[in-house]
Amino acid sequence: MERLGGPGAGLIIAAENLFPPLPSEVILPLAGFTASQGTFTVAGAIAWTTAGSVVGALLLYTLGAVFGRERFRKVWGMLPLVTLEDLDKTEAWFERHGTKAIFFGRMIPIFRSLISIPAGIERMPLPIFVGLTTAGSLIWNSLFVVAGYQLGENWHVVEQYADVFQKIVLVAVVLFVGWFVVSRVRRMQRDRAA
Repeated sequence: MERLGGPGAGLIIAAENLFPPLPSEVILPLAGFTASQGTFTVAGAIAWTTAGSVVGALLLYTLGAVFGRERFRKVWGMLPLVTLEDLDKTEAWFERHGTKAIFFGRMIPIFRSLISIPAGIERMPLPIFVGLTTAGSLIWNSLFVVAGYQLGENWHVVEQYADVFQKIVLVAVVLFVGWFVVSRVRRMQRDRAA
């Protein structure tokens, strides 16, 4: 970021969208800290990181659009513990809540990247997708960049709180997946018995 300035921050955030293990919760406060050192402005850091978020999301959206529903359905049908009925329900849910999922999904660790793929598969209108992605990313990025800017040399403090939030989300996901697997196995056993 010091070498490339704002565009460097945007490039790193675009990469974070494509590779979710890179934590935006660390990158964004660092961008704010770098802005506090005068390398670029806070507004520049927010603008560039938001642009990077949108570019990364568009790449994933494109992947979903290119992969397409039919190929996705074939792969889905080969997965254990899931049925095409599950996929149909998911698509129906996305149709009802797609805009909320895109907007709020941009503020949830890990899912902020992955939510772009079903939007591409469902061919959500691009202007709506870009608008919601920009708005959600702008809020998320602004919070962390400003926090890093305000904390200055202590920017790493933000990481501790973001890490707790990320762990809560991951535990909730693990619990949900565990519940899903157990209930699905029981349902499959009942169906076989019947």
